[in-house]
Parts: sequence; structure tokens; C-alpha cells
Amino acid sequence: MMSWRWSKKILLTFFLLGVLLAGRGGASEDDEEVTITEEVVEEAEETEDVVYSTPRQIENAYVMETFDDLIAFEKKWIKSQAKKEGVDEDIAKYNGVWVLEEAEKMPLTGDRGLVLKSKAKHAAISVPLRKPFAFLDKPLVVQYEVNLQNGQECGGAYIKLLTAKDGGTDLKNFNDKTPYTIMFGPDKCGNDFKLHFIFRHVNPLNGEIEEKHAKASRPREKVEEPFKDKKPHLYTLVIRPDNTYDISIDQEVINTGSLLEDFTPPVNPPKEIDDPDDFMPKDWDEREKIPDPDATKPDDWDEDAPMQIQDPDAVKPAGWLDDEPEMVPDPTAEKPEDWDDEMDGEWEAALINNPKCADAPGCGEWKPSMIDNPNYKGKWRPPMIDNPNYRGKWKPRTIPNPEYFEDLEPFKMRPIGAVGIELWSMSDNILFDNLIVTDNTAEADQLAADTYDLKIMKLEKGQVGVFRRIIKYSNKNPWLYGIYVLLVAIPVVLIFTFCCAEVKDSKDAKRKKTDEPTEDDPHAEEEEEGDAAAGKAEEEPMVDAAAASEESPDNAESDSAKDGKDEEEKDEEDTEAKSDKEESQQRTSPRLRKSRRE
Repeated sequence: MMSWRWSKKILLTFFLLGVLLAGRGGASEDDEEVTITEEVVEEAEETEDVVYSTPRQIENAYVMETFDDLIAFEKKWIKSQAKKEGVDEDIAKYNGVWVLEEAEKMPLTGDRGLVLKSKAKHAAISVPLRKPFAFLDKPLVVQYEVNLQNGQECGGAYIKLLTAKDGGTDLKNFNDKTPYTIMFGPDKCGNDFKLHFIFRHVNPLNGEIEEKHAKASRPREKVEEPFKDKKPHLYTLVIRPDNTYDISIDQEVINTGSLLEDFTPPVNPPKEIDDPDDFMPKDWDEREKIPDPDATKPDDWDEDAPMQIQDPDAVKPAGWLDDEPEMVPDPTAEKPEDWDDEMDGEWEAALINNPKCADAPGCGEWKPSMIDNPNYKGKWRPPMIDNPNYRGKWKPRTIPNPEYFEDLEPFKMRPIGAVGIELWSMSDNILFDNLIVTDNTAEADQLAADTYDLKIMKLEKGQVGVFRRIIKYSNKNPWLYGIYVLLVAIPVVLIFTFCCAEVKDSKDAKRKKTDEPTEDDPHAEEEEEGDAAAGKAEEEPMVDAAAASEESPDNAESDSAKDGKDEEEKDEEDTEAKSDKEESQQRTSPRLRKSRRE
């Protein structure tokens, strides 16, 4: 059998082989990504001192904001001066307080965010894009961080991508009525947790605009977590020209679908609709079953019979105390000294259980127990039969939908000109950070690596950042999952082979483990006879020694009479003789003693 030492060497060899393959497999696609393992290890070793520096501006991005530069922020961002329509004057103003400051919990040195400091107030702020985003042949990528530092009771932390026309870029008057193209982000009130993705679709027939809501994100726990844990979370939306989209939280996709199929109401209306002028005929019978018109109530059917009656066989137990109440006034109770009959009413002692009823089967008026009435039938109803006039469930006829259209490219939405945050929240200290609108997912990933990942490393000592990067790298290189399966499967097979397989001992090995003869041993009898003879040979000297030791005291006594030895020497000789006997018996093996008994 192969030794365990060699098994460990084989396992180690396969493991190193898998690591080597994992390190080289993706080099042909992107040389920079191959170094991700080294970067992750280095960052994990430096979690105690995570160094942050403001990322350089991504020139191709439509907007990129880290909120680290107060002067640049004041130049670009515009606080709304509008008033909300249809509400009281006291709360109509958009007077929520916005400031730039570091996070309250373990901030990175030099890292600031946009914080909504007030609650129960309308707040609106926005920034124009460097140039409008047109939905043509490149994807739209929107990403930003949110940290609900005090949790969230009721309110949102979503953003709006404002339409580049129809007043969407009048940012000083930015309010809830300002036209937007997309709304994206978390929202909550009570137990209703949402992650909005809403886009406003233009009807190609009449130009009307209708909101389309994406299906709910899964898993639900992932959507709820940011409202409770008071940590930063990264929200990413990617919409592609092929009408597909992905929604991610913390770089994990939790919702994916199609603009054409996964929105309510759907982008395209049905080709046919029910005729609004079609009504069910009066003689149309939808009843599948009807009461039997020929059935009559039986003469002995008593609808007034009660459901329960007193048990006619019940007998009052012997010793029942009819004249004793179950509760009596407490004889030890005394009227309080400060009791005022005029103010408090007539004083009465508190009631206690009647002590006379303790040993009796019952007190007070005895009543028989109630049982189900065998004659009870309830209200009579005729049995149901098949309806001979049944014509099925009526449905109106369908007609072509006069408002039908087919838009196969809902991705081509109205262009975006600005990003706005318009909120009303019952929680304060909502922090927004590291906003980017781009057409390149790699740019969004790079910004997340330079900002969000560093925050997580500091908050969770690098573990979350390391595993997220490994998973992300594996998702970009799916062949790695094959290596992972191989690394797991090979050790399992080897362990099963070397540890769980049945080991058969040879006959010689069995003989080495025991002195018992085996059935197929032709020399077994000879060995047994030889052992018996050896035992007998050893037994005879032992018996002689024992006999000699028993006679030694008498001999010693006679010698002492002749030679004049003292009593002390005789005792020593006697003790030595007994010791020799015991040693001789101990040297006799159990096998010899067994042979002697036989």
C-alpha cells in the first residue's frame, strides 16, 4: 500500500499545478488582470493602513465625481431653489442641507462624500454632464455609492438621470416634476424595500410618456441589507444597445433582464384587446351548477333544531352543594381607613373561592353538560346539479388594438443631460459618493477599485475586498471554475483511494500478528507439539526448584544445629527461596501454563 507521505506529495503536486494553470490561463486576454492576485495579496497585507488618494478624472466619462474637491464641487453642483407644488408652504421649499464631509465610521483619510444632513425636508441637487449622453451604439453605465449612516425609516437614496430637453437641464428649478429619462437606486418605506430602475418610454404614435418599472430584484435580502447595516454600498446599472440590462449591488449582479420583456407595464402594447363595446347577452348562463329545481325539503327536516342539547343521561354528582356560591367575600378583608363611601362608593370585600367547595364536586346551580344534537340538520338547501343551460364563461370578443405599436429598440431613450438627487427622507446623514456616468464598464470598475474597495478593506480588514476581486476575476475568466472543480475532485479521489479502500493483510502478516495457528498451516501441529515439549522441559526444572525451595528451611535448620548458625541466617535463606520460586513462576509463559493445564 502506498504510504500517506507519498499521498500528500501527490496532492500537493496537483494543487500547485492548478494554481499554476490559474495564474497563466487568462494571460492571453488581458495581461493586466493576471496580476490581480498579487495586488489582492499586497492590499490584504496593508489593511491596517489603507492609503487613499483622489482618483484622477476619467476624461471619457460623462460625469465623474468623488466629492473630494470642495472648490470644484461648488462650481459644478447646483442646489435647487424650486418649490414643490401641491404641498403646504412650510414644507414646499427644497431647503434640505447638503455638505461635503467624511464618513462617520472609519473613513479613508482625505475621502469625502456628499451628505444630506437634514430629514423631513425636501432636498434637491444636480450636476450637468460634460456632454449629453445619446442612446446610440454604446452602453449606459451608471454607478454610485450610498451609505445610510443612520439607517433608513422612510425615504430614498436614488438618483435621476435628467432629460436633456423639455426643461430637464433647468437645474436651479430642479424638482419632482422635472423630466427624467431614468431613475435608479434604493427606496424604502415601512417594510417595502425597493431598488428602482424606471425608464420613461415615449409612445411613437402619440408622443406620450409612460413610466416602465423593472421587475423586483433578487435576492430580497441583498436589497434590504443596505438599509440596515449602516455601511457603504455600491449600486451599478448597465443598459446595453441590445436592450439587456444588469443591476448590481456591491459588484454582484442581482437583477438582469430585457427592456422588452421584464418591465411593467410592457413597452409594447398587445396586438389585440377586448372589444369595449361587446357585452354579455342577457340569456347567457355562466353557472356550471344550479340547485335542483325538483328537490323538496323532507317533512321531518327540522330547521329549528338546536346544534347542541343538554345531555339527558347526565346525573348530578353526589355531594353537590346547590346552596353554596362558588365565590364568597373574604372574611379577613377590612375596609381601608381612607375609604370614602361618597367618593369611592359602597365598600365590598374582595371575593375568594368558597372554602366549602374545596372538597365538594361542585357548588351553585347544577346544569347538565351539553352534547351535540343528533337531530340537528341545519337549514335545508336543495342539492346542486349540472346546469343544462350552461354555456361557459363569457368573454368579450377581441379586436385589433388601435393603439398598438412595436418598438424593438426601447434602448433608444431620450438623451440625458444631467444627474440629479431629489429626495424626501425621514433619516439624515445619507452619504453619496463616487458617482460616474460612462459608456465603459471598465472605467466604472476602475473607479470602484480606487475607492469603494479600499473602504471595504478598511471596514472589514480586507477580507471582503479580496474575495470580491477573486470572484470578479473568476467571472471574467470562467475557465477558472473548471480548475477549482479539478482541485477539489482530485484530492477527494485520492483520499478515497488511499484511506477508504479495503486493505487485505497477507497470510505472513497475520502470522506475525498472532501466535495462533491457521487452518492452512501444515506445520501448525508440529509447532504446537514443540511448544508443549518446551513447556514441559521448562516445567520440570521449575518444579524441582520449587521442591528444593520447600525443603530448604529443614536443611537450613539441621545445618544450623551442626554448624552453629544463628536464627537470623535461617530467615534470610527462607526469604531467598521464596523469591526464587516466584521468579520461576513469572518466567513461565501463559502458553506453557495453558499447556500444563491441558
